[in-house]
Amino acid sequence: MSYPKGKLIAIGGAEDKGTNLEKGLISRNNLNFFELGILRRIVEEAGGLMARIEVITTASMIPFEVGNNYLEAFGRIGCTHVGLMHIRNREDVNKPEYLKRIEECDAVMFSGGNQLRLSATFGGTKFLRTILLRYHNEEFVIAGTSAGAMAMSNTMIYEGEASRAHLKGEVKITTGLAFMDNVIFDSHFEKRGRFGRLAQAVGANPSAIGIGLGEDTGMLITDGNKMEAIGSGMVIIIDGHGIMHSNIADIPVGNPISMEGLQVHICAKGNGYLIDDRKFVEKMGAVTTPIMQDVE
Repeated sequence: MSYPKGKLIAIGGAEDKGTNLEKGLISRNNLNFFELGILRRIVEEAGGLMARIEVITTASMIPFEVGNNYLEAFGRIGCTHVGLMHIRNREDVNKPEYLKRIEECDAVMFSGGNQLRLSATFGGTKFLRTILLRYHNEEFVIAGTSAGAMAMSNTMIYEGEASRAHLKGEVKITTGLAFMDNVIFDSHFEKRGRFGRLAQAVGANPSAIGIGLGEDTGMLITDGNKMEAIGSGMVIIIDGHGIMHSNIADIPVGNPISMEGLQVHICAKGNGYLIDDRKFVEKMGAVTTPIMQDVE
């Protein structure tokens, strides 16, 4: 089996962008990216401070505000080779300037917002094919937060109210950007109570591993198989391979679902999971690139 040479970094949303501790905006015991940091890890995996990173704000309805936040956040780390792609529609996707930039950068990062905007805007385009080719054939990094993470998989949740996720049909699924075809991502997982939502998605697609990403938390995925938890929160893994009973195919829409045999793992920073083996790993390994020094 041929594994992709690139890396994926799926983030659960609300990643700490280096909030000013002196202003008391976050508690000092709250881990931020200068210490554990997800954004710092993206820069490291992309090649260091000189890496060229393109932030794609398509999912957001406030792209300029979001883009400027990321420019400031990456700048705090010392990474200033960051571009913004405010791609708003399929006409924008075909602009040669964007394609050239995606061919020359070291990493891309999809912002949060609405994941359906991502699949509807990029699906079937040369832009997306270029990203996929680079991911499979080069040491190319694809990061995504919130909606940007949820769109990474082939099977993508695009709608589903947590309070009704126990009812058949309340979780809406479509095709995502398909960087991976054997997982389903969900974001803001524990804060928004989305266990039932991801469980229904896995119950309907038990060949896929459900990955529930907490806020300021992510999964670094290498070889399309090895996942390492990063950040300050937790990642929930839902494995439906061992389901023995499920009523999801037989009950009418709107009825409560039931399943037996879901396997659940909880990952904190440094824990990992092997998708092909469906195996929890206590220590996935140390950071693979040198830790950068803090920028004064």
